[in-house]
Amino acid sequence: MTTTVVKRLPAENGVSGWVAISKRTFPVRSLEGNINADWLIIGAGFAGLSAARRLTQVRPGDKIVVLDAREVAINTAGRNSGFMIDVPHNLSSGEYASNSADATKVEMAQNRFAIGFAADIAEEFSMSAETFNRSGKINAAATERGMKLNRSFGQSLKSNGEPHRFLDAAEMRELTGTSYYQGGLFTPGAVTIQPADYIRGLASGLASKVDIFENSPVTALKHEDGNWTALSHRGSVTAPKVILGVNGHVEDFGHFTRRLMHIFAYASMTAPFPADDHGRRVSGQNRWALLPADAMGATIRKFTSEGQSRIAIRTKYTYETTITASASRMEKMANAHRRSFDARFPGLQQLPFEYSWSGRLCLSLNHVPAFGEIEEGLYSACCENGLGTVKSTLAGVMAVDLATGNNSPELARFMDNPLPSKLPPEPFAWLGINSVIRYQELRAGREG
Repeated sequence: MTTTVVKRLPAENGVSGWVAISKRTFPVRSLEGNINADWLIIGAGFAGLSAARRLTQVRPGDKIVVLDAREVAINTAGRNSGFMIDVPHNLSSGEYASNSADATKVEMAQNRFAIGFAADIAEEFSMSAETFNRSGKINAAATERGMKLNRSFGQSLKSNGEPHRFLDAAEMRELTGTSYYQGGLFTPGAVTIQPADYIRGLASGLASKVDIFENSPVTALKHEDGNWTALSHRGSVTAPKVILGVNGHVEDFGHFTRRLMHIFAYASMTAPFPADDHGRRVSGQNRWALLPADAMGATIRKFTSEGQSRIAIRTKYTYETTITASASRMEKMANAHRRSFDARFPGLQQLPFEYSWSGRLCLSLNHVPAFGEIEEGLYSACCENGLGTVKSTLAGVMAVDLATGNNSPELARFMDNPLPSKLPPEPFAWLGINSVIRYQELRAGREG
């Protein structure tokens, strides 16, 4: 028998605006007592719940249990910017499309497979257009360097036969109500989601087929006689096969140690403001979604519901060895958001932020997932490399295909990766990675 004690449990930094404005429609269930199952999934985020949904399709008669340390959507799944992106989006590179043409085509095919899987979920569980919207996305450029990056990205898209359209400064001003941007690059294949609503809608839709237990952290994982037993505070789950959908926390389960970078991304969301003539004049159309032309710039979304609009902004990153950011760090990042927001929307300078938060991304140095059968019957669907909505959805599906012996072409392509590269020892990793982040943010300038 082997027993792994989980080193750290998830924790939050601030209140996610997406979670705060989300309406939960199903009761919280927590694990009580000891349960036997055919499948155990640890983590109820994009990877875990996508794996659960795949299992209901390919193993409809099996007993499936999902455990999450907190309530659904409270952790990282409800803390992202809500983009499901089909085209290349490599955050660790100076340009989004940094791979060869063949690798780019494989990546886009994988992203679109995941988006198609999510679209089927949205249709099956009757998600609204506010929750799942095939809106496309715009890479917004505020500087000449940003414009150059957009032109380069556009050329990459053109060489791959991908549809795209450039927007000039007047079109960006008409869309956003601000003269801040010099231009933009529109691609039609992206989806914008309300991440907390999407994850909660998926969990609610699965509830009749899958046992989802929240506030039930796994504190230890035992392997004995071909079965795994996950121990929690008030019970346990025993199953022959386990899928870890815990992203960077896979290190806390004793795997991929010193191979994953834990990057904190910081975001804020405004208080609601009237979507009236003034609101449109100072912030443009009711709904738009901007990614930065420079990967280290600011991601900004405006959305409107029932006559009220909000704007969410995400910018600034840090590499941390802890699982929470300090109060002073959170305050510093919220102040940076304020400056970035006010520069873009001078007509909304008196509008307060109602929520500020951070969420952890998981990246590897060589931009590959932490995936595969890592022990007998134990599967990892982790390390989303900064595109958690899509990459984690894909990893959850692929983990099920691997565990059930479904040797699909998608699985063969997904497994064609090396291990995540090893990181330098601390404190050199902390100093080096944060120095690179700081340099890239300074280089981004007004894009941030």
